[in-house]
Amino acid sequence: MKFNFIKRVTHNTLYLNLALSIGFALLLLFFRIKITESRFYLFLVWNLFLAGIPFAITQVLRYYANFKHLKLLYFFGFLLWLLFLPNSPYIITDLVHLHNDSSSLVWYDLFLVFVFAFNGLLLGLLSMLDMFSIIHRYYGNKIANITLLTICLLSGYGIYLGRFLRFNSWDITTKPATLFYQIAFSLKEPKVWLITFAFGFFLWILFSVLQSVLKIKERQSLPS
Repeated sequence: MKFNFIKRVTHNTLYLNLALSIGFALLLLFFRIKITESRFYLFLVWNLFLAGIPFAITQVLRYYANFKHLKLLYFFGFLLWLLFLPNSPYIITDLVHLHNDSSSLVWYDLFLVFVFAFNGLLLGLLSMLDMFSIIHRYYGNKIANITLLTICLLSGYGIYLGRFLRFNSWDITTKPATLFYQIAFSLKEPKVWLITFAFGFFLWILFSVLQSVLKIKERQSLPS
């Protein structure tokens, strides 16, 4: 009972801190709109919302963790999570908009996009931790590590599909033929592999670092 209470308090603290961080990003955007009278960067709100979907999915799956008979929920939840996960690291590429004529406050805009990108990436990494724990629980550490590494590389390719080919996560249902044709055609481009491995391994490194930090903190909290 005490352990469950500690876990609940820990997650409530996490949710509060995430709300503060996201609220800070929204506040920065609000001030920019007031100062410049331009709504150019409003797209960051939508991109952050998409980046938060994987985290929301894993919170639902974590809530039903003790219901082992809901395997279908886990299967479709995993697929949905996989489709939306690239939106989390994708928000980093919004830095490209700093070259836009509407980006008049360069240093402020750089900080603004960074804060949104940080929040999006953080939500994605937290969801990856949840998914890792779910896979680890049923299939073990080795399968969990291989799966997450593969997912990171797929997310790297997903960033290419979103930034360069302008596909969205839901296009797999709305225009699957076009999507798969473009995927087959794109695999011949060296730039595709560069972006895939660069973003994929970067995401894996961040995930591994976060895992290591949490393990160190967990060991430090254990009674000596």
